Amino acid sequence: MPDDRAGHWQRVYETKDADAVSWYQAHPRLSLELIELSGVGKRARLIDAGGGASVLVDHLLAAG
Repeated sequence: MPDDRAGHWQRVYETKDADAVSWYQAHPRLSLELIELSGVGKRARLIDAGGGASVLVDHLLAAG
């Protein structure tokens, strides 16, 4: 039987809520605070590496 890890995880993410399959934060308070403290401007480009189902970008957009 071939190893179907990709298929397995695809099924997991299709059938479960984001907060049930990995680390999840509805409000990424610490990340937002650290970005603010870094001093980068509102027009800075950021990468949410390994963000998965992250809502960080939603909070950043809401903050302008």
